[in-house]
Amino acid sequence: MAATGVRSIESLRPQLKGLEGKDYAAYQSVRGSYAYSRFQLNIDQIPKDPYAPLGTGVFRVSVLLADAGFPDEYCASPIRCIAFRDFLARQFHTASRHLCPGRRGTGNSGLIAIAEPGQEILDRTSVQVDGGKIEVRFFLGLSASGRSIDARTTDTMLFEELPRIVESALFAANLDLKALEKHLHTSEDAEHIRKQLSGLGLVAFIADGSVLPRLSGIEPQPLEGETVVPFKSPEELRVSLEVPHAGSITGMGIPGGVTLIVGGGYHGKSTLLQALELGIYNHVPGDGRELCVCLPTTVKVRATSGRSVTNTDVSAFINNLPLRQDTTSFSTQNASGSTSQAAFIAESVEAGARVLLMDEDTCAANLMIRDHRMQQLVARNQEPITAFVDRVRQLYHELGVSTVLVMGGSGDYLDVADCVIQMVDFEPQDVTKRAQGIASALPSQRTRECSGDLPRPRDRSPDGKALDPTNEYGHFRISAQNAHHLVFGRTEIDLSDVEQITEAAQARAIGRAMDYAKRYMDGHLPLREVVERVMGDVERSGLDVLDPRYVGDLAGFRGLELAAGLNRVRGLLFHQE
Repeated sequence: MAATGVRSIESLRPQLKGLEGKDYAAYQSVRGSYAYSRFQLNIDQIPKDPYAPLGTGVFRVSVLLADAGFPDEYCASPIRCIAFRDFLARQFHTASRHLCPGRRGTGNSGLIAIAEPGQEILDRTSVQVDGGKIEVRFFLGLSASGRSIDARTTDTMLFEELPRIVESALFAANLDLKALEKHLHTSEDAEHIRKQLSGLGLVAFIADGSVLPRLSGIEPQPLEGETVVPFKSPEELRVSLEVPHAGSITGMGIPGGVTLIVGGGYHGKSTLLQALELGIYNHVPGDGRELCVCLPTTVKVRATSGRSVTNTDVSAFINNLPLRQDTTSFSTQNASGSTSQAAFIAESVEAGARVLLMDEDTCAANLMIRDHRMQQLVARNQEPITAFVDRVRQLYHELGVSTVLVMGGSGDYLDVADCVIQMVDFEPQDVTKRAQGIASALPSQRTRECSGDLPRPRDRSPDGKALDPTNEYGHFRISAQNAHHLVFGRTEIDLSDVEQITEAAQARAIGRAMDYAKRYMDGHLPLREVVERVMGDVERSGLDVLDPRYVGDLAGFRGLELAAGLNRVRGLLFHQE
């Protein structure tokens, strides 16, 4: 029997027939709740135009957990529940692509779609499990011809395609339950390793047998074929661990401190670092990096010319600028490569990063090293930059911040490294002792160019008055078509250097979180505390706390990425204490 206010889906059929050929806006009359035999459909938001973006329409399907045939144990812990919901989101995505022909008619009409998942297992608003029921939020483009209603196709979508998708994706009897169990177990094992890292003195772990190479720079699936070299730890760095489901595993542990990844070109240095940067996430079974994990406070840092920097203390790396510009509270609308990287480091440490990942290919050369000859040519009092090589050990000893650095071009880093890993034909070798011997036998002639303690980045307090999510027409607009371009009202935020964001759904969630964070921005509360309060609310109430509406296109993110997003908003004021 249908609940109060819930109509039988059959009652919609004659109503749809009567809408045939009318203006698309007439579809608003079908909003409401409808009972199918095994699930309920809620039509919450219908775009007034078939060309409207996907996120402007929200449909919800709900199924009782018991009716779907899933035991309560699938949500026995937060990590299991996230993996369970992630699995169902993938099933719904696959079923909608296979069982719905796609766009028919104009714009996005004729489409049934859910936010597309990537290779990472994430908290997602597209699937919720609460109160004994499963709820899926998706887009259904009611069909149109031009801007006129095509009721026949809509009838097919609602009465044939949607029921098949729901049955295929949300009922245990129609799913591969072994694949579901593996999804849960893979996530739990990775999380178990991650929680052990600090106690073992490690910042990262990569299991033997992992497949690190990807299909291409734009295809995140694992490379396949006979040319793939499975990962194998060098004996000196091999660690044995026990995990709940995979049992005893071995792999390479990267210790805290300063680690160099060296080797010739095309031998796998950057591939290893890219696996580490995404080790903050749990990965889907078959990804190849399921047991490649790193500390959750790991940040990939790079240089990005042209970004804005606001009241940031970069004095650890940049000082004595011409015209006596203050670098303890530095601002620019067009940062150079070295300045942008120095700011990225300072901002990350300020936000709570405890591991920095860097690849010399994407770093500013003049921030990374100043060799002996250049020191002789350009006097120290004429060079405002303090090279990272002179600060990297201080970061670890004074602030507890470790660094993993791909470095193939400067042997001066051998003097400051605790661990040196050489990639040879895609296999890692521990060459620490050999590197130390070379550094001892061939001492560097360069002079260390800093003295005294490392300046600690000063706290900055954001003022939310400049954060306006309305566009030039006064409409609320926070959107992201990809992981690295966020539209926030009239402001476009470039997140291309925040490389640990992997999905557009994360960028959208960060945008919502930036708007939500305004309630904590009084110009006095430090940025880190603002972010911690937002993330605390998300942890307690879920991603839904970021938006009062039902939204299905948000995915989980870290406070470090929220801080990075705020630091890249041009015009946002930061008051430095």
